[in-house]
Amino acid sequence: MVERTTESEIAFMHPFTLNALVGPQPAGTYRLIVDDELIEGLSFTAYKRVATHLEIPAISIATGKRQFLQVTQSDIDHALELDSRT
Repeated sequence: MVERTTESEIAFMHPFTLNALVGPQPAGTYRLIVDDELIEGLSFTAYKRVATHLEIPAISIATGKRQFLQVTQSDIDHALELDSRT
């Protein structure tokens, strides 16, 4: 199985919550890691998402401890939408 991993950064201007979080996270820039698998047997290249992780705390927060929290893309999209409204 061929996999690819894509990393990007997302920014929250305000504290935010996600279903997978116990409490709110501070505003800041966070690393989002997406794992996709190649869908074999097609006549074109296509991937399906198999995992999405958010690295917490924010990149700007100095700490020796980082966690990768499994989230859904829809939760991230919803949180970013709410953040842009406030």
